[in-house]
Formats: sequence, C-alpha cells, structure tokens
Amino acid sequence: MEQKLPLPSFNFETATQKVQMAEDAWNSKNPEKVSLAYTIDTEWRNRHLFINGQKEVKEFLTAKWDKELDYKLKKELWAFTDNKIAVRFEYEWQNNSGQWFRSYGNENWEFDENGFMKKRFASINDLEIDEKDRRLK
Repeated sequence: MEQKLPLPSFNFETATQKVQMAEDAWNSKNPEKVSLAYTIDTEWRNRHLFINGQKEVKEFLTAKWDKELDYKLKKELWAFTDNKIAVRFEYEWQNNSGQWFRSYGNENWEFDENGFMKKRFASINDLEIDEKDRRLK
C-alpha cells in the first residue's frame, strides 16, 4: 500500500515536516500534486464549502488558483496529537482587478495510517490590503 511519509503518530519533528510539506505543495499551485496528499474519499470544509474526494479537491484548487492570482502561503504548526495536526496560516493573493488580499485562518487535519489526509477543516477570513503592505513575496 502506498504511503505519504511521515506517518502518524506524530511528534514535533514529524508534525513540523508534514506542515512544511503542505506549505510547499500548496505554493506550487499544482492541483494534481496537492490532491495526491489526500485520501480518495477525503472530507473537507473550506469556508462555507463542503468538498468530498480527491476529484472535488482538484476541481476546487483549480478554481481557487484561477481566481487567487500570485498566491503565496505560510503555514505554522499550532498543535498535534497522534494522527491530527492543527495549523494557523496566512496567504496573500490578488484578484483579477489587481486588489491584494491577505487571508488568515486555521486548519484541523486528520490523517489515515498511511499518512494521507482524510479530513481537512478550514476557517478563513480575508482582509483587503495595499500592495505596499504585503509580507509574503
């Protein structure tokens, strides 16, 4: 069976590694690559949307990065237990009109025994910013 290292049970080092891997993957803005970190039947709540399965994840991410231009993300480990990780994050992006935003939030992740994320629950708020106020470049 395929595995996505590191595997649960997480310690500080492996939880931090998993967070960095997620940050790197999302910053690639490659929906196919990102979707492969999740179980086939993954369950998401992203803001007000409920997303089920890798196919819907890929469709969601494709639409997201078509809308959120010049996307740059930073994640930080917040807490972890056996097979769960919580992160806080911020990302910056601009819309088609050139307005910049900084989006803040947190995510709760749950992993299966093979290291794939089976649940992702994200709460996110957006703040309009001026380009001069960007922190992530």
